[in-house]
Amino acid sequence: MYEETPVRPGGPLTGAVLWRRRDVRPGPYRVLPDGGTDLILAPDGLLVAGPDTRAHVGTGTAGDAYTGLRFAPGQGPAVLGAPAHELRNLRVPLADLWGERRARLAAERVATAADPGAALTALARARLAEAAPPEPYVPAVVAALAAGRPVAEVAGAVGLGERQLHRRSLAVFGYGPKTLARVLRMNRALALARAGTPPAGAAALAGYADQSHLAREMRALAGVPLSALL
Repeated sequence: MYEETPVRPGGPLTGAVLWRRRDVRPGPYRVLPDGGTDLILAPDGLLVAGPDTRAHVGTGTAGDAYTGLRFAPGQGPAVLGAPAHELRNLRVPLADLWGERRARLAAERVATAADPGAALTALARARLAEAAPPEPYVPAVVAALAAGRPVAEVAGAVGLGERQLHRRSLAVFGYGPKTLARVLRMNRALALARAGTPPAGAAALAGYADQSHLAREMRALAGVPLSALL
């Protein structure tokens, strides 16, 4: 069972998503790249899922329950206290970033709350209140890349050179703007296909050259064809 709810818009967590998963039977699961990082209450404590450049495949255990907060691209580093590129394609205990005692107390507070999801969100908000304000250009970069704008154009629009944007993107997103654009485009195409748009139409609307281009990117990023995901 899996369900997700957008965090209430407004404030520094705008665009974040609260999700819950309960494994009803053992077996593999696939998590697609989405440009964000996650803070997750797992059976053995709080852990962090870094930004992925490819699908993460894990194995669920029947009865295990998870509550996670998926940060929008660029939000995670301020909460977690680590540059995003240091967490790329990794799953690590929160204790590796916050220290054993602080992470354990945070996990206990979230796990014993009447609503672990609300407690996880409150924890993130408290961390953001203590952190330096996020770079103001981040939402504009994400929106422009999601709209298919060329990287050079995006860099110029926010007053940065391409190399500057790439360097800052590593810390904020976990990878360069070209990779983020690929990830966002794949998720756009998948959302269109799940809503009933034929693959050729989803490819065109998402900004791919053609359906074959979409198929290649889907295999590279998701590890399986679009038809398997649908």
